[in-house]
Amino acid sequence: MTELSGLQIFKYLPGSKKAEHTNCKACGCATCMAFALKLAKKQIDVTNCPYASAELKEKIALHLKDPQKTIEICGVKIGGENVLYRHEKTFVNRTAVGIVIDTAKSGWEEQLQRVENFEITRIDEKLKVDFVVLKNADNEIMHKAGKYNNIITLEEIKQLPLIKANAPTFRETILRLIFARHSAVKERDEKFANPVYVYFEHQEDLRALCARASFYICKYANMLLFEDFDETLMATLMTLRQNIFTDPQKPLQVEAKIYEFNNPDENSIIFMTTNFALTFYAVANELESLNVPSYLVVTPAEGMSVLTAWSAEKFTSKMVANTLKKFDLQNKVKTRKIIIPGLLAHMKQELEEEIKKAGLDFEITVGTIEAYKIADFVKDMNL
Repeated sequence: MTELSGLQIFKYLPGSKKAEHTNCKACGCATCMAFALKLAKKQIDVTNCPYASAELKEKIALHLKDPQKTIEICGVKIGGENVLYRHEKTFVNRTAVGIVIDTAKSGWEEQLQRVENFEITRIDEKLKVDFVVLKNADNEIMHKAGKYNNIITLEEIKQLPLIKANAPTFRETILRLIFARHSAVKERDEKFANPVYVYFEHQEDLRALCARASFYICKYANMLLFEDFDETLMATLMTLRQNIFTDPQKPLQVEAKIYEFNNPDENSIIFMTTNFALTFYAVANELESLNVPSYLVVTPAEGMSVLTAWSAEKFTSKMVANTLKKFDLQNKVKTRKIIIPGLLAHMKQELEEEIKKAGLDFEITVGTIEAYKIADFVKDMNL
């Protein structure tokens, strides 16, 4: 069963057939179509319409049912997904990542400590392994592991309402994951309503492991369990996971402020961009790699990219002037040139006029369109 749209619901109402009680307003809406649209968005109850057929009520009951159950492991929620593609609404709970540690092997405590210590920060968010799964753990071992966070045994995992998607080949596992999500979301099939996971036994080729795990994060594993722990592997997967499980209606953004690179002083060059995370990191990576002290003024733009922010009037000359005043940039530096993204070349004169009107003494220089050209641009400035 696919998601019911307002038009599909409307077909079951009197208004579609121009029958008796068409647009009677008994439901509280002006028309049958308005009622159908609200019902599709789950903003009203089907019982509000006294003339709704039994067939429609049955379809709505199925429509309202959660396609996939949500369960909690060590405080981490998995499952609960209700779409195949995040742009339809958004994905709900991130793919959980767990490390399986065999306590029957020597060095298990050191490995546990490594997992506990692992942490990366990306876009102002700290990313860690979600939980550790102990294999062959008795009471004494559980007591020793008690000082660590988010510990669960493999036996407890096996008792949870989960679907294991492992198959003999990579392709078969993918097909199982896709079939399970499709059956849960489109067909509302109870047999596939539980969260789905993949278990990775020890593997020598970490690059192949990373490739497979990356695909499973995208299609559609709710949890991944690894017998291998490698910091680089985890950092890669968590970076991907963060990107996949952001709300497409709420872009990733960084804090709007002045960032410093290579120990700048009052004579250092100044760049400007918006607080869209992908734009920021593209520029920041280039500035970090330069052997040139610099500042990067990041303006508040609700996480929009440069051109999008300009078209949505989130990057305006007045906003730029206010940002420069807020950060008190004029009193911090002697540099009087601010380099703006090349995509905003058309704003140069407007920006300079607004900056002057605000009582600030800055010139605008048009920079590059692509971040990777910054190094050559700076070189040509003959600093």
